Amino acid sequence: MESPFKTDILQGKVALVTGGGSGIGFEISRQFGKHGAAVAIMGRRRQVLEAAVHVLNSQGIHAIYFEGDVRKHEDAARVVQSTVKHFGRLDILVNAAAGNFLTSPEDLSPNGFKTVLDIDSVGTYTMCFEALKYLKKGGEGKGPSAGGVILNISATLHYTATWYQIHSSAAKAAVDSITRSLALEWGTDYEIRVNGIAPGPIQNTLGVEKLSTEETRRNILKDIPIFRWGEKWDIAMAALYLASDAGKFVNGATIVVDGGIWLCRPRGIPKEEVKLISRSVEKNSRESSAALPNSKL
Repeated sequence: MESPFKTDILQGKVALVTGGGSGIGFEISRQFGKHGAAVAIMGRRRQVLEAAVHVLNSQGIHAIYFEGDVRKHEDAARVVQSTVKHFGRLDILVNAAAGNFLTSPEDLSPNGFKTVLDIDSVGTYTMCFEALKYLKKGGEGKGPSAGGVILNISATLHYTATWYQIHSSAAKAAVDSITRSLALEWGTDYEIRVNGIAPGPIQNTLGVEKLSTEETRRNILKDIPIFRWGEKWDIAMAALYLASDAGKFVNGATIVVDGGIWLCRPRGIPKEEVKLISRSVEKNSRESSAALPNSKL
């Protein structure tokens, strides 16, 4: 789809995207590049990264990759430093790396629980920590300009509760908390804006394919108020808004991009019956009022 943003909205910016080799992270990388940014992507699988950068370069995007695991502090530090060494600066950090799988709590080992938190929440914080000196106002390579931008990819799992995803729900709740705390403290001290995006069901992503069956996907579609799947493009457009000057007064927010599904509850009663019930209640109320004797004060 055609972007609603000007093609130079991120001109001159440098972005580092974890999990940028596939899925939502790749589409964010692609759209950032198409709108003027130079992009470094980070991930654990060299083959995936090489293929992603090949596609980005073929579309005229200045992109490179670095192998690394966000769970390892030394990898986070190396990738951030390598990005700045290559491009001379860092303006935008996108934390899109994530881990998830379906399991009931009684079948989830503490180590499995910890692994997901290490990727999603600890990894997010570690990348932010390592990027701080380059993102802050007046940071290395930035000059006296305002600080940079951090975007954390979250989820809506923890807004209520989600079956078989206690580990991911806990991890994303922590990510949202990190977003708010850093927005307060680093916004105040360093003029860094920190925001999040909580995607809903996005078609053609591992999250949907790996965590659902064909039947559950049909049921999910029925529950989305606007009756369509989200696309990776939708998340990338939200990221463009938050990373650019279009969102320059947005700080500490996690924007839900899910078609309204997290608000959804079964109707229970068909709309036609609601009207009949309402009329019946009104009629009974009028009859009851008419039957009451006049009272005197």
